[in-house]
Amino acid sequence: MPAAATPETKTALLQKAEILIRCRGYSGFSYADLSEAVGIRKASIHHHYPTKETLVVAVLKAYRARYAKGLSSITTKHASALDRIEAYGRLYLTGVEQSLGCLCAALAAELEILPASLRMGTTEFFQEHITWLEKIYAEGLANGEVRKTIKAKEAARMIVAALEGALLMERMVSGPQGFKLTLSALRKSLSPLG
Repeated sequence: MPAAATPETKTALLQKAEILIRCRGYSGFSYADLSEAVGIRKASIHHHYPTKETLVVAVLKAYRARYAKGLSSITTKHASALDRIEAYGRLYLTGVEQSLGCLCAALAAELEILPASLRMGTTEFFQEHITWLEKIYAEGLANGEVRKTIKAKEAARMIVAALEGALLMERMVSGPQGFKLTLSALRKSLSPLG
């Protein structure tokens, strides 16, 4: 009989599954891989998460909640738009330092094979970030803190695209130092002083 669903086991499953997805993608890991990583039988994983889709939906939900908390913390701790954008970029830097890609970028790369629930959750993740960045940039425009020649909608997409691209590239090229160059260039490009 499978083990009872304990909070510790479920947390370990979500954490290890997230790492596997961020390294290998949705189709690149199996319950056998997760079983080995966590040290429990595949039947126990199926007890907690009957399908791979239910598992990855739970991973995505936890990832989005963690980022939502991070965005809220950035808004609270940093006053200026450029400081908030830089702090947002440092969330990606953690992935480079751990040699992990973005969970949602890994999922988006397999868009055609993802179940609808994961396509929707991944799209919502990116939209949440774009919306947050639009708001931050719009506030920065109103306060004269950012470049006026870039609209908030443009800036938000550029920021996400630059950081996602740098995360992908710098895991292979120059690591954290290379990522920091992109982050510095991004800040300079958005500054009203150029």
